[in-house]
Amino acid sequence: MPIIAVYKPKGPTSYDIIRKIKKMTGIKKVGHAGTLDPLARGVLVIGIGRDGTKNLGNIVKKEKEYLATIKFGSTSVTDDAEGEKTKIMVLKKPTLNEIKKILKKFRGKIFQTPPIFSAIKIQGREAYKLARKGEAVVLKPRRVEIKKIELLTYKWPYLKLKVVTGPGVYVRSLARDIGSKLKVGGYLFSLERTRVGDFTKNKSIKFSKI
Repeated sequence: MPIIAVYKPKGPTSYDIIRKIKKMTGIKKVGHAGTLDPLARGVLVIGIGRDGTKNLGNIVKKEKEYLATIKFGSTSVTDDAEGEKTKIMVLKKPTLNEIKKILKKFRGKIFQTPPIFSAIKIQGREAYKLARKGEAVVLKPRRVEIKKIELLTYKWPYLKLKVVTGPGVYVRSLARDIGSKLKVGGYLFSLERTRVGDFTKNKSIKFSKI
């Protein structure tokens, strides 16, 4: 089958999964639609062979569904749990109603600035490589679409959301921006991608079975 969905566990990079599939199949041309960070888990759509990789461009444009947990009270240089943290002095913890009002501002088409630790290229070089060297990284806001944000649970300092997005959305940026709007800081504590287009978690091949 030229296109499969794999459930990537927390830990390996998306390319680690690609590398393993290449080794198992003996096929050199293997790609994926939409990177998952090492700390994230979930659905990773893989194209195998020329026919499979050729169709990945269409899949990248499909909507994606996530379960995201944001941790308030700190910011992170990577906008997730991996980066160095800076504590924010929180004088007043946001109420449930305050959070619901803020979430409404992120629904629909918005401008979002990607994390500086991302694979977006600046003059041909990945932003994260420049950031790791301590070089100044300035990324421009991009127009993206948040189709749905559903508040699942809130118990300070953790907020769990179900998010459905269009292409190009960084959930790390969403976590950072929600924390910023609430004036309490925030970063993406954990992330699971449960769907990419028609490829769902339940229909994905578990990593251990590859």
